[in-house]
Amino acid sequence: MFDAQTFQTVEGFGYSLTGGSAQVIMQLSADKKAALLQDLFGQTASSISVSYLRISIGASDLDASVFSYNDLPAGETDLNLNKFSLSPDKTQLIPLLKEILLINPKIKIMGSPWSAPVWMKDNKNTKGGSLLPQYYATYAQYFVKYIQQMKDNGITIDAITPQNEPLHPGNNPSMYMTAVDQINFIKNNLGPAFVAANIKTKIIIYDHNCDKPEYPITVLNDPAAKAFIAGSAFHLYGGDISAMSTVRSAHPDKDLYFTEQWTSSVGDFAGDLKWHSKNVVIGSMRNWSRIALEWNLANDASFGPHTPGGCTQCKGAITVSDRISYTKNVSYYIIAHASKFVPAGSVRIGTTIAGNLSNVAFKTPAGKTVLIVVNDGSNGEVFNIKYNGKWATTSLDAGALGTFIW
Repeated sequence: MFDAQTFQTVEGFGYSLTGGSAQVIMQLSADKKAALLQDLFGQTASSISVSYLRISIGASDLDASVFSYNDLPAGETDLNLNKFSLSPDKTQLIPLLKEILLINPKIKIMGSPWSAPVWMKDNKNTKGGSLLPQYYATYAQYFVKYIQQMKDNGITIDAITPQNEPLHPGNNPSMYMTAVDQINFIKNNLGPAFVAANIKTKIIIYDHNCDKPEYPITVLNDPAAKAFIAGSAFHLYGGDISAMSTVRSAHPDKDLYFTEQWTSSVGDFAGDLKWHSKNVVIGSMRNWSRIALEWNLANDASFGPHTPGGCTQCKGAITVSDRISYTKNVSYYIIAHASKFVPAGSVRIGTTIAGNLSNVAFKTPAGKTVLIVVNDGSNGEVFNIKYNGKWATTSLDAGALGTFIW
């Protein structure tokens, strides 16, 4: 391990708090909800200290129904957004976020839309279609209003992405947005609208799989768009996590964010723990990510709620069974191994990869050193940790994940 070799500063580890997640957590009894929130977001010895959340701007596919903040009868438009309203999220998501902020006022929040309001789209449908150019300026103001009104509710949006999974128009809701569309929207509308409204929220592009690094590189290659952009976001349903480093090599002045990976209802705990630890936590951090987020904080025992056509197998970190009981699933532990020990402000430091022992290390603001290791092999491994001329010998069983602190 090499203290002198430093990389990116960590902004946080966490989950997407979907509308469905908020719905099931809010159904818990007051004492059970309080216990869960302290477990997830508290700073006590028994908490996992989640430090970053991603939420949907309007509905994601893990809401009980599809909505935007400006839904209108067919054929109507609202260019001044006079009917814009956060009301669909004022009964569950926003109250829950306020409770979380009371526990951890420093938690960072990213917002991502799954779709623009249907009246702004060429197919007038929640699923697929593209944003019509004549509504680019209006949609930019939609983001402005969202950030301003969330702030009015006591919620600071640290970052947004212009579109979740812009190359996947098959979800419900969803919207297709090419790299050229994203360039034009950001440089001509979204960026200038943020500047005019004095909004400091980061604009983070792409927010899709590692198999298309050319998308964020193309967007960042436009100097006018790049001036408004803080970085690029990635998922890993396709491609290799090293694509994040490919983008960084092309644009080393822009940050990287890993924003989503789901665990399946038919997945295997051991296999998911190993794969996600290696790729989502260790892999993204070794490839310059400032955050690592798992998808979907919570759902019910039947993997709902979700929209018609939404994900039916997405397994939350927490399963809420009824008003008084919940269970912790594999993604709870995947994130906990990092979030509990690596607070925001930690800096990644250099380590070597030895055989099947994927690993990443950090220096925390308090001066602690944290090493996360997963044994990706099929046999137990005995290994040495060398630091500042001193050695420690330890071991991990096959598939095991360990966090070491000193």
